[in-house]
Amino acid sequence: MSESNPVTIRLSKEGESVQGNFWEQVGGRPTFERLVRAFYEGIRTDDVLLPMYPEEDLEGAIQRLTGFLEQYWGGPGTYSEERGHPRLRQRHMPFKVNPDARDRWLAHMRVAVDGLGLSPLHEATLWAYLERAAHAMVNTFDD
Repeated sequence: MSESNPVTIRLSKEGESVQGNFWEQVGGRPTFERLVRAFYEGIRTDDVLLPMYPEEDLEGAIQRLTGFLEQYWGGPGTYSEERGHPRLRQRHMPFKVNPDARDRWLAHMRVAVDGLGLSPLHEATLWAYLERAAHAMVNTFDD
C-alpha cells in the first residue's frame, strides 16, 4: 500500500499552512473592522450611496456590517443573536439598489479589501463572496 499524502493549503508558496476557519485565518474581528471602516470612508464621499445610510447611524451601520461579515466567515454569532436571520434582500428592499449603486458599492469595497493586504487565496475568496452578494442585492434596473 502506498502512503497517503494529505493536501496542505499554504498562505503562500513557502508560507504557513492554513488552519482554522476563514475568520480566524484573516485575523478575526480586527480585520473585519478595518475592512468595514475603510469601506464606509468611501461611502461618506459617495453622493448616490450615502443617502441610503442615516448619517446619525453610520456607526450602527458599521457595527451591523462588521457583525454580519464576521458571523458569515466563522466568527461569533452575535449578529443573528441581536438581529435575527440576516434576510439581506429583504433588509435592502426599501432602497433603490440598481446596477450603478451595486458598482459603486463594489468600488468602495474593492478599495477596502485591497487595503487589508490579505493573502491571494483569502483576498480572492472574500472578493468572490462580496461580488456575489452585491449582484444579489440589485432590486431594480431603474435609474
